[in-house]
Amino acid sequence: MSLSQSLQQKLLQKLSPQQIQLMKLLQVPTANLEERIKEELEENPALEVTEDDHEEGLEDSKDEFENADEFEEKDGSEDEYENIDISEYVNEYDDDVADYKLRDDNYPEMDEDRVMPHKVETSFHELLLDQLGMLVVDDRTRKIAEQIVGSIDDDGYLRRETTSIADDLAFRQNIETTEQEIESLIRKIQQFDPPGVAARDLQECLLIQLQRKKGDGKSVEMAIDVLTHYFDEFTKKHYDKIQRGLNLSDDQLKEVITQIVKLNPKPGGDITEVNKAESYVIPDFFITNSGGKLELSLNSKNAPDLRISEGYKEMLKEYDRGSKKDKRQKEAVLFIKQKIDAAKWFIDAIKQRQQTLYNTMHTIMDYQHEFFLTGDETTLRPMILKDIAERTALDISTVSRVANSKFVQTEFGTYRLKFFFSESLSTDSGEEVSTREVKKILSDLIEGESKKKPLSDEKLTELLQEKGYNIARRTVAKYREQLNIPVARLRKEL
Repeated sequence: MSLSQSLQQKLLQKLSPQQIQLMKLLQVPTANLEERIKEELEENPALEVTEDDHEEGLEDSKDEFENADEFEEKDGSEDEYENIDISEYVNEYDDDVADYKLRDDNYPEMDEDRVMPHKVETSFHELLLDQLGMLVVDDRTRKIAEQIVGSIDDDGYLRRETTSIADDLAFRQNIETTEQEIESLIRKIQQFDPPGVAARDLQECLLIQLQRKKGDGKSVEMAIDVLTHYFDEFTKKHYDKIQRGLNLSDDQLKEVITQIVKLNPKPGGDITEVNKAESYVIPDFFITNSGGKLELSLNSKNAPDLRISEGYKEMLKEYDRGSKKDKRQKEAVLFIKQKIDAAKWFIDAIKQRQQTLYNTMHTIMDYQHEFFLTGDETTLRPMILKDIAERTALDISTVSRVANSKFVQTEFGTYRLKFFFSESLSTDSGEEVSTREVKKILSDLIEGESKKKPLSDEKLTELLQEKGYNIARRTVAKYREQLNIPVARLRKEL
């Protein structure tokens, strides 16, 4: 096969480094933006936070150029440094155009003394280790107990097999132990707070908590019998089988159920630092109602004012004014130009990020105007990413990045931006309504039902169809599951 050369033309679409940087910044929530800016400040010395005093950096930069005359060029090749045009940079800095404040004057300033919320707490495993210190044990036993505590999951359960814990101790810490010794220590750890910790499953977790309440009445002992002998029947709410098996009256069964539902199924969930239910939400947007007129503002409290380093500007001016320009100075100027360009790109990306976020959220606010005025979920209009993309002239992927992990604070609560996106559903009259509206009505129907005789999916379908919503039973079941609502049998109460 002979080798040959040929010329070809190809049309390719590639993202520039600046576009890639902007796309990455768009999906960063406000809570993490400050950290991202700090990383850029550490990597690029030409980028700095706006301050009143820049004299120290200025003097350092002058010294670098003043000392440059001490170095002589050792080779005569300086072609790559001959044509260095910095007029664009110098003229631009004379007009001070490159300085950029992150906050727009149109946005309301927040209280400067306010600090962003953050958690300061003792972790779940640290709490267990502190209690372990109160046991009188030798060093060997302590290491075994620490291995057990380290095997406990964040929700408080010990799901690792006893044999696996023994193997870990043998291979990693060279400690020989038996399953009986490990089981003995597990029982001691199960006496720690919070009650139910180190349980292997839900049944054991609930029984540990009930054992602590022994002596509080006969209902506790009956609850222990129910969970010991009829746990499956209890989880499936087959109360009639429990009544017949233990010969309980209706009042006694109610007391037993009351005792059990008070227990905590996840003993580590209220303490662990990774508990998502208790994580703080920092809104990216604020929407306020001023006399019937909605006002939108960005949360830019945790984003500092950025600018190009004054010291680096002065270094370019010194080079432009100087007559003798040796190789070392020209190398430094090339480095400075690269860093200044990177700083300008980052500042522009931050500016574009803020503008894109504002325009997208403003379009969403206009689209769901009625909801932001009333807070009524039934007023939400069907809205998909394409609707916002067409109105903002942005790509669908860009709108998706904006909506990802972003929150908006309103007078009715704080919502994820994804909350406002939903598909449409046709009514009998031909009108298109949001599936969010149907889910709200479905939730209200279930909330208002008789818990002694909860509504089945078939009945819920009939009620929705009576209200004019053309919906199938399987769709009702899907929406019910999305709302984390169990089936009718599991919603039944005595």
